[in-house]
Amino acid sequence: MSWISRHTLRVAFVGLSLLGTGAYGADAPAPSEAKPAAPEIQPIAPAEIPVRADVDERFVQDVMSRARQSDPAGKLVVPLDELTAGISKLSQTFKRDELKSLPAIRLESLDRHWDFYLVQLKAWRSDLQAITARYSEDAAELAKRRAIWEATRTAALGSGIAPALDERIGQVLAEIDAAEKALSTPLDSQLRLAQRGNTVQQAAEAGKKAVTTAIAYFDRRLFIVDAPPLWQAWTDRTPSQKGVDTMLVGLAIERDFLAEYNARYDTRLWVLNTAALLLLPLMFWLSARSRRLVSDDADLKSSAQVLLRPISAWLVLVLVGVLFFEPDAPMIRHETALLLALVPILRLLPKVAYRALGPWPYILTALYLLDELGFLLVGSPLLHRLHTFAIGTLTLGAILWLLLRSKGRATPEDKTAQSTFVRVMAWLAAAAIVAALIANLLGNTSLAEVLTSGVLDSGYVALAFYAIALVLGAVLKLLLARRGMTRFRVVTQHAGPLLKSTGRLLNVAAFLAWLFVILNEFRVYRPVAKFVTTVLTYPLEAGKISVTLGGLLLFVASVWAAFWLARTTRVVLRDDVLPKMSLPRGVDNSIASLTYYAMLMLGIFVALAAAGFEVSQLAIVIGALGVGIGLGLQSVVNNFVSGLILMFERPIQPGDVVEVSGTSGKVKDIGMRATTLSTFEGADVVVPNGMLLSEKLINWTLSDLDRRIDVNVGVAYGTDPNRVLQLLMEVTRSTDGIADRPEPTILFVGFGANSLDFAIRSWTNNFDEWVKIRSALTVRVHDALKDAGIEIPFPQHDLHLRSVAPGVSAALAGLKEPPAPPTAG
Repeated sequence: MSWISRHTLRVAFVGLSLLGTGAYGADAPAPSEAKPAAPEIQPIAPAEIPVRADVDERFVQDVMSRARQSDPAGKLVVPLDELTAGISKLSQTFKRDELKSLPAIRLESLDRHWDFYLVQLKAWRSDLQAITARYSEDAAELAKRRAIWEATRTAALGSGIAPALDERIGQVLAEIDAAEKALSTPLDSQLRLAQRGNTVQQAAEAGKKAVTTAIAYFDRRLFIVDAPPLWQAWTDRTPSQKGVDTMLVGLAIERDFLAEYNARYDTRLWVLNTAALLLLPLMFWLSARSRRLVSDDADLKSSAQVLLRPISAWLVLVLVGVLFFEPDAPMIRHETALLLALVPILRLLPKVAYRALGPWPYILTALYLLDELGFLLVGSPLLHRLHTFAIGTLTLGAILWLLLRSKGRATPEDKTAQSTFVRVMAWLAAAAIVAALIANLLGNTSLAEVLTSGVLDSGYVALAFYAIALVLGAVLKLLLARRGMTRFRVVTQHAGPLLKSTGRLLNVAAFLAWLFVILNEFRVYRPVAKFVTTVLTYPLEAGKISVTLGGLLLFVASVWAAFWLARTTRVVLRDDVLPKMSLPRGVDNSIASLTYYAMLMLGIFVALAAAGFEVSQLAIVIGALGVGIGLGLQSVVNNFVSGLILMFERPIQPGDVVEVSGTSGKVKDIGMRATTLSTFEGADVVVPNGMLLSEKLINWTLSDLDRRIDVNVGVAYGTDPNRVLQLLMEVTRSTDGIADRPEPTILFVGFGANSLDFAIRSWTNNFDEWVKIRSALTVRVHDALKDAGIEIPFPQHDLHLRSVAPGVSAALAGLKEPPAPPTAG
């Protein structure tokens, strides 16, 4: 193999390894790992050499054409230069020792800044890998074809191949050499670019690690006295130019970070800004609608009151939404958004909140604003410390005053779970402020700042999240309250439960977001997150099966989500989508049910995959389950398969009237294991699906809703049968509910013991009312026969006595004489 081919292969495969795992990537294979043996190269048969040479020459020409084009990786040079400049500047801003003296908010901002660069580097490496993949594949394919042609030449030398074929082999190898030489140029440049990217990434990771170490040091320093006691610090009033310089440098970094962030995510920001502008007319429309709303629903009225201030509601959605839609944005953007939302939040809080909290929202907002302005005093450590102490004292006094005030005004009706929670949080906040004041006095300024800012920031953010939950809930309620707003009937029918569920979900989401803020403000989020991650990723092994607690929780959550999604989809299909289509009877129910079970099974498999289960790990469990099903769950499998047959063949459908095993009723629901019948007496009977297929099943409404009505009647002997036939036909035809097709049939069925027997055979198309129609027909037949003077006989017998005792004969004769009338007085 020539030097060119060896160099090209080295460039190709080294470049792939650098792009795929990084120069020092954790995913790189260990040297000790066994590599698969290369497949044995088969030389080309002499008869196939001309055809194969033409094919490989065309491939070589395509490779050379791509190699001679401008290298597409060149467009990645400028982005890498920008990243290199930004990372180099940020790395030189603070030395490693200087990072340990920065406040927590500055360290968190730097940590977010490094994450921003690492995300961009990851995207850049993906772009480079996509570009390099084609060239690397060409290099690998050229090396493969070279090896085949060299093996063919070696085999030809031993077998005495024709000179023309040997010359042809040499031509192909020469063209492959030229292609490898042309391909080595872009691969070399791409490799150098990848090496530059690895170097920049190492610098970014080093910067990220330094900031993470500084944050950990700051958290440990919270329990260390880092300044003299306050009464001793009073003598040192010298301003600190270093603190001013650090503040100015921090502001410059935040400014640069914001500019880079806006340039990097300009498309996303444009979409968010456009959505915010489009949201404003909607808020004005909802506000106008809320003014015209007439409803007795107190909850709906309360929501309408929130939207009476559309500008404030819009500002809260936009400004507080920055925290949710741009979680990776610079902290200066988040802080600015929260400061701009001060007035709108206070305007949107309902009266019930002020009744529960009193003037606390106004006091908290003022204290939060004063605490945020404390950065202006960072040049004087003493003034900044006194400012923190004053803010803490005012906060503690306000909390205690409000607690005593609410205790004096409390009524039994005010003792709710929400009020109890507020009082508990207030006492916890008061305890935190007391600890902050003591720490400030003793010289633990870091702990004092964290506790004071944590109480105020978490309290204000709680108001912000509460306000945005109110606005979102009000928007959803008014949209669902408007008729015709949605085409889905299921939404309007379940608007009440849907609103409650949505409101509960909004409250839970707001609470979880606020809990994250609390943990982060009080510097316990990182250790808690690390502990939770350790617990959730701890492996639980049982033989070859290895899972984690997080995987199990993810499995449970995924199964719950699959059940919810499948159930919702079935309801929407059954109630809204499928009824609007021209489908055969019963098909809509089968489609909805089968879709439900298919989504359920798919969701379970997805949950297993998300939890980390592998099919190979579950082989033993699945095998044991199969044996158990074969031995002990035969009836369950039988009913399940029968349910599938019922879904596809559709011998019965919901709403059909059936009889099975002596039970009559209307089909209420067809499940995969059993079918529920609602009897006419009001009971629900669960019938296994296997019984519906194995036993005799009578379905009165399978093909149509026709039902035959039979009425038997007898008339006295001596009545003209033709007259009776004509009369019964007239009565039957004139009865409401009797169908003309099929025509009614009146039959003279025979001579009974006491009457001439006739039968009415008629039909009705209204199956649900056939009992009432038969009753009406029977009454009309009775009245018609009575009006016609035709006697309806009742069963009677003539008794002939052959011999009777003399006394009995006289007694019977006496009964024939009427009794004498009673005499007066």
